[in-house]
Amino acid sequence: MRRKHGPALALVLAFVLAIGLAACDSDDGADETTTSAAPTTTSAATTTTAAETTTTTVPEPEEPELEVPFLALWEGSGHADATAEAFRHWDEDDPAAVPASCAKCHSDYGFKDFVGADGSAFGAVDAENFPTDSVITCTTCHNEATLHLDSVVMPSGVEITGLGSEAICMQCHQGRESGVSIDEAVAAAAVDEDTVSEDLRFLNIHYYAAAATKYGTEAMGGYQYEGKTYDAFFDHVEGYSTCADCHNTHSLELKVEECSTCHAGVATAEDTRNIRMVSSGVDYDGDGDMTEGIAFEIEGLQEILLSAIEAYAADVVGATISYDAAQYPYFLGDDGGFASWTPRLLKAAYNYQLSLKDPGAYAHNGKYVIQLLVDSIEDLNTALPTPVAAEAINRIDHGHFAGSEEAFRHWDEDGEVSASCSKCHSAEGLPLFLEQGVTINQPTSNGFLCSTCHADLMTFERYPSEEVAFPSGATATLDDPDANLCMNCHQGRESGASVVRLTEGLDDDTVSENLRFLNVHYFAAGATLLGNEVGGGFEYPGQTYTGRFEHVDNFNTCVECHDAHTQEVEVEACGGCHGGVESAEDLATIRMRPDDFDGDGDTTEGIAGEVETMAEALLTAMQEYATETVGTELSYDPNSYPYFFGPDGGYNQWTPRLLRAAYNYQYAAKDPGGFAHNGTYIMEILYDSLVDIGGDVTGMTRP
Repeated sequence: MRRKHGPALALVLAFVLAIGLAACDSDDGADETTTSAAPTTTSAATTTTAAETTTTTVPEPEEPELEVPFLALWEGSGHADATAEAFRHWDEDDPAAVPASCAKCHSDYGFKDFVGADGSAFGAVDAENFPTDSVITCTTCHNEATLHLDSVVMPSGVEITGLGSEAICMQCHQGRESGVSIDEAVAAAAVDEDTVSEDLRFLNIHYYAAAATKYGTEAMGGYQYEGKTYDAFFDHVEGYSTCADCHNTHSLELKVEECSTCHAGVATAEDTRNIRMVSSGVDYDGDGDMTEGIAFEIEGLQEILLSAIEAYAADVVGATISYDAAQYPYFLGDDGGFASWTPRLLKAAYNYQLSLKDPGAYAHNGKYVIQLLVDSIEDLNTALPTPVAAEAINRIDHGHFAGSEEAFRHWDEDGEVSASCSKCHSAEGLPLFLEQGVTINQPTSNGFLCSTCHADLMTFERYPSEEVAFPSGATATLDDPDANLCMNCHQGRESGASVVRLTEGLDDDTVSENLRFLNVHYFAAGATLLGNEVGGGFEYPGQTYTGRFEHVDNFNTCVECHDAHTQEVEVEACGGCHGGVESAEDLATIRMRPDDFDGDGDTTEGIAGEVETMAEALLTAMQEYATETVGTELSYDPNSYPYFFGPDGGYNQWTPRLLRAAYNYQYAAKDPGGFAHNGTYIMEILYDSLVDIGGDVTGMTRP
C-alpha cells in the first residue's frame, strides 16, 4: 500500500550483527564505556636442538576490543529501562511471566518468537509465559528475521507494505485495537446506538500507537464514522516520513535539531508542539486562536469531547463517567470502571483515548486525529438534549490541503492516482508536469505538500510557469508566473472545442449513441477569467464573446485576489472599493452595471443573482426540451456523477443541442466564483444556450 520512504538498513544491520551485538544480551552486561576487552593470555612454546633444549614464552595475539554501537544511546532509552512498568507489569502475577498476548512488544523473547528469529513461524507468538527480566535489546531488532521485514499487519487487518526497516518499529507501535474492533463489538452487542449493553466494554487502543495515527485511514486505527472520509498517510517532506527519519532509533529521541531547519523557533522537543503550517488555515477547536500549534488545537478538541462524553453519560445513560489517563480502565464510574456503555459512547471514548495515547499525534498525523475528535463530538451532540457548544470548531482544511476529501481520496481503492488526474490530484503530479511536460500515475496523497508548488523549501521559490496550455489548445498567460502556476489546474478538463469535436456532423435534434456528457470539471476559474481567449465555454457560431476580465490594477490575477494557501478571497481589500463588502458572502452582492440581464426586474442585485436566475431558466428550458423533443425526462444533481440523470440512471439520450446547453450549464455551476472571475462571459454563454434550446429570454439582456 505504501512506498518505502527511508533508506534500507540491511547493510548497517548486517555489520552490527557481525561485530557482536549479542554483547547487549550478555549475562554480565556492558559497562558504560561501550567497549569490552578480551583477556590477554600466553602459551609456552618449546624448541629443541642437538645442543640444548630452550623454552620460549610467546604471547598469543591480543584480540581487538569489541565496540557495541550505540550502546549508550540505547541504555538511556525506554526500550532498555528494566524498571519500567512496560517490563515489570507482570511481576506480581502467578506465575510472574509475560503472557503470549503481551510478549510480542514487552519481551525480547516474545518479539523474536513473533518474527521467527527463534526458528518459529513468523506472525504469531507460539510460546507461553516469557521471563519478566527482558527488555528490548540489540538483537530484538537486529537479527536475521528482522532484516527482511517490509510490511506490517495492523489491528484492523490491513497490511501496509513497502516499509523497509520501519516495519520493525511498526510491529509494536500500532496499537491493539482499531475502528474495526469497535464495529465488531457493537455488532455483537446488537443494540441501538443509545442503549446500554452489558456486552460492551471499553476497548483501549494501548500506548504509543504512532503507526496507526501516521497512516490514518489507510490503517483505520481510529473509529471512522460512516459517511465521513479521513486523511490518509501523513507525508511530511522528503527525508522525514518514517519513524527513523524523525527519531533516533536507539535513544528514541526526536531529532529536534533537524526539525529546526524548517521550523523556526524549535530548539527542544517541547517546542514542536508550537508548530503550525500555512496548510492549517482553519480554527479547529474554535477558540479563536489561529496561531497556536496543532498540539493545542487537539487539546482544545479533547476538552470539548470529554465534556460531551460526560454530558452524554449523565443525560442519556443516566450515569457518571470520569477519565483518568493513569488508571486502568481509564473511564471510571462511581464504583470503579465505567460499565454503562452504549455503542455511541464507546465510539467516542475510543477516539478520545486514541488521541491521548499517542502523545506525538499532532506531528504524526494531527489532522486525522482532529477529524476523529470532531466527528465524535458531532455524533454525541446528535443525541444530547443540550448539545455541547461546537459551532465554531472546524474539521476540514482549505481545498489544497483537505486530504480527507474526495479530491484526494477518490483513488484510495485503486492505490494510485491515474495519469489523467495526477497533475492536480496528487502531491507530486504538478511538479513532474512542470518539469517534464508529462503526467504519470502517482501515489495517493493527503492533499498538496509545500513541494507541490515550491521548487525550493528553503527559499520557497515556486516552480516557473511562463504560459499555460488550456484544454481548447490555446495557450495564455496572466503575465505572472505565480498566477500561471494556479491555472495549470484551475482550467477545467474540457472546452468548447471538445463539444464541437464530439457533435460535429450530427443533426442538432437527433439523439446519438455516440454522444456523452462532457464535464468541464471543478473550479475552472482560469478559463472563466480569460473568457474567449481560451474558449472554456461552448461559444455559439455567429456570436462574439468577452475575453479576459480586466479588473483594476493589483487585483487582476489569482494570487492578487486570493490567499495562495487558503484560497480565501482577500475580502478586506475588496471592501476598499466595494462598499458593504465585509465577508465572502457579500461578494455576491457586487454589481457595477445597471442592465437587467436575467429579466427579473431587479437591477440592484449582485451579478451573482443575475447569473443564478439565468442558470435556473436554462435548466428549465433543457428539461422542457428533453421531455418535448427527446421524449425522456432530465434531472440534475450537482453532487452526484454524472450530474445529469434520466429515469434509469445517468442521462444517455443526448442530442447535440442538448449537450451544448448542458455543457454550458455545468460550466457556470462548477465555477462558483464565475460571477466575479468573468460574469459577463458566463452570462453570454448562458443566454446563448437559452436562445439555442428555445428557452424564454423575454426581458433578458445579453451582455
